[in-house]
Amino acid sequence: MARLPRRFAPFIYGVIQAGITTAVATGIATAQTLGVGLAMLPGWTVSWALAWATMLPVVVLVAPMIQKAVLQLTEPPPG
Repeated sequence: MARLPRRFAPFIYGVIQAGITTAVATGIATAQTLGVGLAMLPGWTVSWALAWATMLPVVVLVAPMIQKAVLQLTEPPPG
């Protein structure tokens, strides 16, 4: 299996993180609206694709800012 260069790691992380988070959130919302069952699948798929396409740029662009903020708010390990 070919591996991508490490410089793409933040983007790959964002793709996976946004995909999982939006899948769970839209699955819960769709199930509450349509009920759990095969009938919810088309609605969930459309909702998830829209949510993922919206959140991916947010995750990829905002994550570095969050990492910098966390580093500013925390102390480095002793040593």
